[in-house]
Amino acid sequence: MSGVLVILEHRAFAQGSVTVPRVTLEALAAGVHLAQQLAIPCSAALIGDGLNDVLASPAFGPVRNVGLAQLLAVEHELLASYTADGFSIALHQLIASLAPEFVVFPHTYQVRDYAPALAARFGQSLVSDAIAIRIESGLPVFVRQLFQGRLNADYRMAASSRTPVPTFVSIQAGAFRAESLDAAAASAQPPQIEAFTPKLTSAQIRTVPAAPFRESSRSVDLTTASVIVAAGRGIGEQANVALIQSLAEALGAEMAASRPICDAGWLPMERQVGSSGQTVTPKLYLAIGISGAIQHLVGMKGSKTVIAINRDPSAPIFEIADYGVAGDLFEIVPALTEAILTTKAQ
Repeated sequence: MSGVLVILEHRAFAQGSVTVPRVTLEALAAGVHLAQQLAIPCSAALIGDGLNDVLASPAFGPVRNVGLAQLLAVEHELLASYTADGFSIALHQLIASLAPEFVVFPHTYQVRDYAPALAARFGQSLVSDAIAIRIESGLPVFVRQLFQGRLNADYRMAASSRTPVPTFVSIQAGAFRAESLDAAAASAQPPQIEAFTPKLTSAQIRTVPAAPFRESSRSVDLTTASVIVAAGRGIGEQANVALIQSLAEALGAEMAASRPICDAGWLPMERQVGSSGQTVTPKLYLAIGISGAIQHLVGMKGSKTVIAINRDPSAPIFEIADYGVAGDLFEIVPALTEAILTTKAQ
């Protein structure tokens, strides 16, 4: 195989349900994009045990229907629970067998644990947390951020041409849109699921897997919201949260906030967007009273359309906004809410 191999992740639950994290679909979108730009095939692999039913589940519909050259089930009883040793050894054997040019991962905690060791097995480094991929002179350039997003750095392969040694790259959440897979799937034929059984022994697994980490339950998952209205310190005081909430309700949107709002306890921490909060990719992101600190921009830069309302015309948020209103939010927001409600009533 000469092409792109995307490593997938999934979540299986005791009652038999399966979910595919959005960041996995975004990594797949990045892999498909890279393959299309270089006119090479794209394949995907899932690691675990007893994967046929998992890959046949509705959750994997977007994966099956995107036109992959191969869909591989890397199965072994020692892979039923995640261990860095098991995953890196199994994937080393798979990649050595397939010889892809590029291996693409979602940038998750699990990938951060084992992917650098996997890359090192091939004498390579992992280009982690990439936010973009472009092609120059027929070769890919991977872009990642430094200093909390203050600088962008370009990473190119050292060789003058593509080599049989794979390039390993993980994709930042929100950098690519999972919805782009729908277009790729328009005329695609689902691939057959192919099994790959690595050679593993229990002696190679040096750690004992513990129970999977469980995040505290959230009343809202902002990552699935199509419209978000976010409040920043510009709203002044806690009583003014209701003003922004009214606009969110009028739009049928989820309410979010920058870190100062959540730190002050005006909104729960689960509604924070940014480097220390949630990363979101809505169709519309309405930023109200948000100056645009880089820590916040990291969490919402994948939004399809950004509208900013801020009284400071030089606020950094206007540099990335598609539409900006430099004015008093206490005049603009009530008028906007009333106009939306009036339109809906007609």
